[in-house]
Amino acid sequence: MVSLKDVETMIVAKLPDAKVIVKDLTGGGDHLEAIVVSSEFEGKTRVKQHQLVYGALNEAMASEAIHALALKTYTPQAWSAAGQPM
Repeated sequence: MVSLKDVETMIVAKLPDAKVIVKDLTGGGDHLEAIVVSSEFEGKTRVKQHQLVYGALNEAMASEAIHALALKTYTPQAWSAAGQPM
């Protein structure tokens, strides 16, 4: 099992400007939701955005420390447009 803080740290290591919110969906620590806001997503498709995040979590996913990940990615502009504070 990996901590929510560890997941955040892995994502920020790959996307240094990222704002990350990680939630445990089931209480078991292996079914997570991550919301990631990064300027690195500018001009990239949703698939490419998700690939960047999965790349940061590859080891934890491969070892099944993270069994399932619900992922939501936003550019800073899209995040603001959704009415969310930075």
